[in-house]
Amino acid sequence: MTLEERLQAILQPSVDTHARYYTDFEELKDVTEAIRAEGRRIVLTQGVYDLLHIGHAQYLAKAKEEGDVLIVGVDSDALTRQRKGDGRPVVPEGERTNMILHLRDVDMVVLRDVDKELEALIQTIKPDVYIASTSTKDFTVSPELAEHCGEVRTLPPQATTSTSARVQQVSMLGADELAAELAKQMPQVVHAMLDQIKNKK
Repeated sequence: MTLEERLQAILQPSVDTHARYYTDFEELKDVTEAIRAEGRRIVLTQGVYDLLHIGHAQYLAKAKEEGDVLIVGVDSDALTRQRKGDGRPVVPEGERTNMILHLRDVDMVVLRDVDKELEALIQTIKPDVYIASTSTKDFTVSPELAEHCGEVRTLPPQATTSTSARVQQVSMLGADELAAELAKQMPQVVHAMLDQIKNKK
């Protein structure tokens, strides 16, 4: 796909999500420079977006209000495990990026892997506005990094729902089901153990 075709897919979003998805930062740089040459204001934000929920959608809608083209950086599975632990992400990167690309306010998605620091993403895109969530404390933009952004703004969570709370809820449901199943089987286990003890006597 040519640069012109990619640019059209971004500026006039279509169902062709492939043209709006990037992993190559050199290609990303060319495209964002072309977007800026069109006089469009670029907004960048970044996150995991695991177990996509209404808070994510509303956050991205608010971010899009700050400019013309919204680019969303998404942490890869490996980077998410590094930041949040072995149990995450719940949803794999391919599904997470695809869901975000289907949100109408999102123009581009960039997958960020363990070898791509936030600095590399910001320096490549040089956004007119970088938006960080106030709930993501480890994504504070340093003064040096802010020099690569037109503006740095923060947004609070847009809903009381959180991915961590959802993960805990799912885990608790799983634990409840396991406990219920063990309770069912416990009498049989106890009887079997008693029989073994009797037979040994």
